[in-house]
Amino acid sequence: MNPLGGSGVRVSGLAFGGAVIGNLYTEVSDEQAHEAVTAAWQRGIRYFDTAPHYGLGLSERRLGEALRAFPRSKFTVSTKVGRRLEPAEASGDDLANGFAVPATRRRVWDFSADGVRRTLEASLERLGLDRVDVVYLHDPDDHAEQAFHEGYPALEKLRSEGMVGAIGAGMNQAGMLTRFVRDTDVDVVLCAGRYTLLDQSALTELLPAAAERGVSVVIGGAFNSGLLADPKPDATYNYAQAPGELLDKALRMKEIAERHGITLRAAALAFCAAHPAVASVLVGARSADEVRDCADQFATQVPNAFWQELRSTGLLATEEPS
Repeated sequence: MNPLGGSGVRVSGLAFGGAVIGNLYTEVSDEQAHEAVTAAWQRGIRYFDTAPHYGLGLSERRLGEALRAFPRSKFTVSTKVGRRLEPAEASGDDLANGFAVPATRRRVWDFSADGVRRTLEASLERLGLDRVDVVYLHDPDDHAEQAFHEGYPALEKLRSEGMVGAIGAGMNQAGMLTRFVRDTDVDVVLCAGRYTLLDQSALTELLPAAAERGVSVVIGGAFNSGLLADPKPDATYNYAQAPGELLDKALRMKEIAERHGITLRAAALAFCAAHPAVASVLVGARSADEVRDCADQFATQVPNAFWQELRSTGLLATEEPS
C-alpha cells in the first residue's frame, strides 16, 4: 500500500474506478457491478474511487453495497465534490452526460463551502459509510475561482475535523492540477488521461512539481478511454473517435509489445505506475473478468527492451520508465 502525501491514507497500486458501474455509456446490472467490486477485492485491490457524477449516484450506491462485505479498515474510498445532485422530473435518460440511467436527478455545479459539505454528506448516505478517506474537487476547470477560494478551504476544514483523511482535485488536465500542487496543501491529485503512452503532458510540470512537494498522484485514463486497451478503427480516445494518426501509433505500439511477449494493456499500465510521484493507477471495469484481466496486466513485468524499442522508433519521447 502506498501513502498519499503525508496524510496517512494508503492506497493499492492498482485502483478500481467506479464510473463504469455507474452505467458509463451502457447498462451494467447490479449483479455485474457487485461481482466486479468483489473480484477487485479478491485480486488485492484496496482503493476504490467513485463520484456523485457517475450515474447520478448509482456508482456510489453500488460500490457501498458491495464493500459492506469487507472490513472498513482494510479499504480506501474516494469520492468527489463540485457536482451537487438535485431531484429532477425524469424525462428520458442521462446519456447526454455519458450515463445510461434515468434522468431523475440533475447536476448543479457547486464548489461553495456549503455545497461541498452537502455533497459529501449525500455521498456518505449513498455509500452507507460514516466517512470517506479521500475527497477530490471534481473537474473545476470552469470554476477555478470558487474552487480555490471556497471549495478547497472547505476540504481543508473537513480534513482538520477528521471527516476525511486526504484531500485533492481530480481533472482531465494537468495545468490547473499543477496550480493545486504548488499553491495549496493538497495531499493528492487525480490526473486522467494526461500521463499515458499517448499523452505525457503531465510530465512537463505536474509530475515534477508533485514529486518536489511530496504530493501523490493518482493516474486515471491509462488507456485514454479505450484506444490503448484495444486499438481498432472504432476505438475511442478521450471519449471521442480516435484520430487516425493516434490509432496508427497505438497499433505500432501493440505490435512491438506483442513481439516482446506482453500486451499493450500491460505496457500502458506499467508506464503510468513507473513514475515515482504516482501512488496508484485507476482502472474502470464493468465485469469480474475485466477486473481480473486488469490485475493480470498490472502484475506483468514489462521488459526494458520494450521501452528501449519504443524510444528508438520515436514512439516514446520520455526517458520514463528508465
